[in-house]
Amino acid sequence: MKSQASLAGFKPVLRDQLRQEREYDTYKRQQKPPEPSACPVCGAIFHAGRWQWGQVGPEAEEVVCPACHRIRDQFPAGFLHVGGPFFATHRGEMFNLLNHHAEKARAEHPLARVMTINEEDEGGVAGILITTTDIHLARDLGEALHHAYQGELEFYYNDAENLLRVHWQR
Repeated sequence: MKSQASLAGFKPVLRDQLRQEREYDTYKRQQKPPEPSACPVCGAIFHAGRWQWGQVGPEAEEVVCPACHRIRDQFPAGFLHVGGPFFATHRGEMFNLLNHHAEKARAEHPLARVMTINEEDEGGVAGILITTTDIHLARDLGEALHHAYQGELEFYYNDAENLLRVHWQR
């Protein structure tokens, strides 16, 4: 696992502590967008007080949703580091599991998306780094891996920046 020295500003947290919503996120607007609103990038609509998938008429105001805003700025809210010898030998099935959970989350929550998947190589051990637009998606993907394959699962949260780093390995 990562040493805490390499995670400056992050503190270890338990899973239950992540279930609570944090108060401040720079990508959430201070005021709700007008209804109806639609994101011109992804097509999500703001209706009934939340972002959701659906159709909206031409009268909708164009408002970039928080997820598209994060993607444009390349500023993820969650990071999932996956590695270890087990990952190298079960790469395909683990990608399928992660993709399934990410697609399910995106279908239910338009603001929960995978931004990037990057290959990593730490000391000859293969791994990946997945960035997400939502801290809860990073947590859920880590928990899905842990549920399916056990292994070591750790969470590190940075209050000041509202960022979550999840580490899983086996």
